[in-house]
Amino acid sequence: MSTTNTTNLADVARQAVDLARQKGASEAAATASRMRDVEVKWRDGRLDKVSEATTRGLSLQLYVEGRYSAVSTSDLRPEALERFISDSIAMTRALARDEHRRLPEPELYEGRTQVDLSLEDPRQATLTADERQSFARELEAGARAADTKGAILSVTTAFGDALRETYRVSSNGFEGGLRGTQFVASADVSAQDSDGRRPEESDYAVARFFENLPDAATLGRRAGERALGRLGSTKGASAVLTMAVDNRAAGRLVSMLLGPMMGGALQQKRSFLDGKLGQKVGSDLLVLTDEPHVKRGLGSRLFDGEGITARPLPLFEGGVLRSYFIDTYYGRKLKARPTTGNPSNLSWKLGGKEQAALLADMKEGILVTSFLGGNSNAVTGDFSFGVQGFRVRGGKLAEPIGEMNISGSQLDFWKRLVAVGNDPYVNSALRTPTLVFEGVQFAGV
Repeated sequence: MSTTNTTNLADVARQAVDLARQKGASEAAATASRMRDVEVKWRDGRLDKVSEATTRGLSLQLYVEGRYSAVSTSDLRPEALERFISDSIAMTRALARDEHRRLPEPELYEGRTQVDLSLEDPRQATLTADERQSFARELEAGARAADTKGAILSVTTAFGDALRETYRVSSNGFEGGLRGTQFVASADVSAQDSDGRRPEESDYAVARFFENLPDAATLGRRAGERALGRLGSTKGASAVLTMAVDNRAAGRLVSMLLGPMMGGALQQKRSFLDGKLGQKVGSDLLVLTDEPHVKRGLGSRLFDGEGITARPLPLFEGGVLRSYFIDTYYGRKLKARPTTGNPSNLSWKLGGKEQAALLADMKEGILVTSFLGGNSNAVTGDFSFGVQGFRVRGGKLAEPIGEMNISGSQLDFWKRLVAVGNDPYVNSALRTPTLVFEGVQFAGV
């Protein structure tokens, strides 16, 4: 079950809160956690590394005489915990007062759904060392199977799985825990180009359940094809073109949009979206919701890091900005009702076409498959990114391109969104589909 937790984590969190109150904290919240993580790395036909680690810890938020501190420890022995909390409260008393630092109002804990988010796969507990190594080995075989010309130089693959458990307790009435598994597989491939360059590419997959990973041969082959697809890459001519962004790469664009929506950026006047609530900042196709209750979702949760009950949050409707991500601290500073401090899973209003059909409609332009470096100014919204991908001619992929840049302003850029694919990228909580923008400035030759 995704909503239960090992009893001793709950006991540790409760004990920590009780001790903090006894030793002088007016309020306190504690999160006890445990994680078991196993990883296998395979490189060029042989086992490269095997690691296994189990860690546990406690993070504690202390509110003492109008002062606040956040501390953590991995020593959960009762005698060590008591000394740690005593010392932490003494340190907190030496800090400056901050009237905005308090636990969330208890009403924000109310209305928590009891839906099973299906975050824990029992398969994780039964995976053997041989199965993990076999998956990593098959990833390499899949990558090399894509190479018919002997161009691949090296393949490094990895397979890992983890179980994470947390339990949070606050002194004003919140308690809640989560358990979840995660499986990660990846393949990194380097190839030899005719001009001496050695392009590198990769592919990866992340899932809550082992059965939701693609099979190793398919994932490895995709990584090999991506690397081989970079051979012969050239810098295209500077031009204003339509740009399609592969669903795997589109998360970079969305991340630069989400950062300025955070309460800290708004309060500190470091956001180009400050004051834009209720205004149109994107095209009609920008329809986006924060959805915390996706079954098996990588960002799914019943409550956020403060214990605030997780609820769907409309972010953009027809390009109109509807919400910010505001935790209780910045909510008090901004005199705004808290929503949540950070996103969970993104839910897009998808279009009806897959990427190939979007490229056919596009006819001429560039498909961006990855972003290389660059930056986005959260204050002004100006951005500049290096890109690589493929020229699109006659609606089909043509020659690979690289060493090009795109630049612009987000307040203009998102209004240029003209198509959304039906292919959300499930290996990310952002779940971005293929996105198409018209009139994008590319800098090249």
